[in-house]
Amino acid sequence: RKFGGNRVTQSDVLHVVEGNPKATIVADLVCGDQLPSDAYDCIIFTQTLQFIYDVRATLKTLYRILKPGGTLLATFPGISQISRHDMARWGDYWRFTTLSSRKLFEEVFPSEQLTVEAFGNVCTALAFLHGLAAEELRWEELDHSDPDYEVLISVRAVKPESVL
Repeated sequence: RKFGGNRVTQSDVLHVVEGNPKATIVADLVCGDQLPSDAYDCIIFTQTLQFIYDVRATLKTLYRILKPGGTLLATFPGISQISRHDMARWGDYWRFTTLSSRKLFEEVFPSEQLTVEAFGNVCTALAFLHGLAAEELRWEELDHSDPDYEVLISVRAVKPESVL
């Protein structure tokens, strides 16, 4: 509830398997049959898509469970190392670009309802691959954006208020 303040009336945390004490919902977004349609005003989906093989089915589920006018905020890696921890548990399948992200999300969301951005540069890519934290870099190094070094991809996708 850090974001949205008192306007947040409910907050859920989804996990794919039992055992996460913070999870309020256990579900697989690939099928998502147990998740209600048109239920969420906002879905924050950070650094998860790369661990799901069937990204298209996942995006269809996320679209379906968003309320009309609802917003999906997603981030995922561009340039990144493999996560052995996640690879061993459920897989580490994908890395994205702004182009692949836009095309993928346009299969589900109207293009005029999408904002796709990349963050990163050669310095941040190297720092990230060497395991440095953002706090170890100067603001000027972090703030510079170079379209040839997309370290982090972000997408804001809005489900239309009504289907025409």
